[in-house]
Amino acid sequence: MLTYLLRRLARLAPTLLLISAVVFILLRLVPGDPATVLAGQDASPEIVAGIRARLGLDQPVLVQYAVYLKNVLRGDLGQSIRSKQPVLEELAARLPATLLLGFTSIALAFVLGLALGMTAAVRAGRWPDVALLVFALLGVSAPSFWLGLLLVLLFAVQLGLLPVAGSDSWAHLVLPVATLMPNSLAVFARLSRSTLLEVLGEDFIRTAVAKGARRTQVLWRHAMRNALIPPVTVAGLEFGRLFGGVIAVETIFAWPGAGKALVDAIATRDYPMVQGIVLALALLFALLNLAVDLLNGVIDPRARHA
Repeated sequence: MLTYLLRRLARLAPTLLLISAVVFILLRLVPGDPATVLAGQDASPEIVAGIRARLGLDQPVLVQYAVYLKNVLRGDLGQSIRSKQPVLEELAARLPATLLLGFTSIALAFVLGLALGMTAAVRAGRWPDVALLVFALLGVSAPSFWLGLLLVLLFAVQLGLLPVAGSDSWAHLVLPVATLMPNSLAVFARLSRSTLLEVLGEDFIRTAVAKGARRTQVLWRHAMRNALIPPVTVAGLEFGRLFGGVIAVETIFAWPGAGKALVDAIATRDYPMVQGIVLALALLFALLNLAVDLLNGVIDPRARHA
């Protein structure tokens, strides 16, 4: 296990290096100039040139990247062009809100998805199973931004039950989570249903039943342990996919997280902030997938030697 962990961590460095290089170069290919944004449209070329020189944007791209990479290795992600604050401080202020939103959504989706999938599997072919399949189709098809606007219109505007924006209380978390969760919930429910149906047809399940084991004992002690493996594996990927939805959801609900900060940074051509947020999210995604792989090894000992 330790060898596997070290091998995975060794692969992490080149992956992050590649991501940082791609983001760094793409930002400089996109039309727009942070110096112009800072100086204003009416600023003279001399003022814009002075700001570009101060920000180091007058250097060749490879030189800029080399300086950036050297600073990153020292733990310095640069200074936000817009707020004039260190990017690390901005991330420390923004990431907890995004993690709260993401982990709450994925945890609820995982637990409810397993419960719905198990219910549908033990009642295969009956109305709970059909209802789950219909819900899964709708859940996977509904775009987060469309669902978010619909929930705002219904629960905030029409009924006035929940706040639209902010993060002062737990009530502010309800609509963003309800917007993010359905897609992952549908994935977990459908996957756990199909996996549990497959496991219930295995020989060791029939053997346990033949030996007189109770239905609940067979389901919880034997079937669910094996049926958990695919949903746990997918959980890491779902969290990564969730980051894409977080950007739209945080913008809709003015949630003060890294997703909204990323949108604001792109709009103002805040290169250091964009690079820092993308790098932090990529690192988080890689570490979460590593944690999921290690958890798989606990659930299924065979995975440790795979």
